[in-house]
Amino acid sequence: MIAEPVAPFVARDLRFRPVAAGWELAAYHRLRRRAFCDEQRLFDGDDRDAIDDLAVALVAVARVAGVVDDVVGGVRIWEAAAGAWWGGRLVTQPEHRGVAGVATGLIRLAVATARRRGARSFRATVQVANAPLFDRLGWTRLEAIAVRGAPHLVMAAELGGGAAS
Repeated sequence: MIAEPVAPFVARDLRFRPVAAGWELAAYHRLRRRAFCDEQRLFDGDDRDAIDDLAVALVAVARVAGVVDDVVGGVRIWEAAAGAWWGGRLVTQPEHRGVAGVATGLIRLAVATARRRGARSFRATVQVANAPLFDRLGWTRLEAIAVRGAPHLVMAAELGGGAAS
C-alpha cells in the first residue's frame, strides 16, 4: 500500500517575543543561514556580522499542545544612533512563509520593542519582493538600494504622531 502524500504540519499557535534561551538564538541563526546563505546565496557560509553583537533578536515560536516546539521566524533590531533604530534579517521557516501572521507579528513586535526602548525613528532594509507586506502595514518607502547585489528598499515605520519616521 502506498500512502498518500501528506502536507507537513504547520503549527498555528504562535508567540512573538525577544529571544529567551540560547537554543532560540541558535535556531534563529540557522533560519538565517538557510534563507540568506543556502537559498538566496546572498552570503557565503554565514550571514552574521558585528550588528548581531548589538542587536536584540526577536522570534516567533510555534507551540504544540501549549508547549514551545520550534522557532519559525525571527528578526533583529538595533539602535544605530540615539533614538534611531533599525531592523533587518527578517526570516521565516519555508513552511511558514505565507502563513498569515508570522512575518506581520515579527514586524509589529520589532516596531513596538524599539518604540518601548525610545525609538524616534525605525527603519529597515527590506527585500523588494517583501515590500508590499510593509506597505500594507503602513511603512513608507524611502530609498532603493542594493544589499550584496540584491535589490532592497530602505523603509520607515510609522511610530505615531503623524509622518513616518
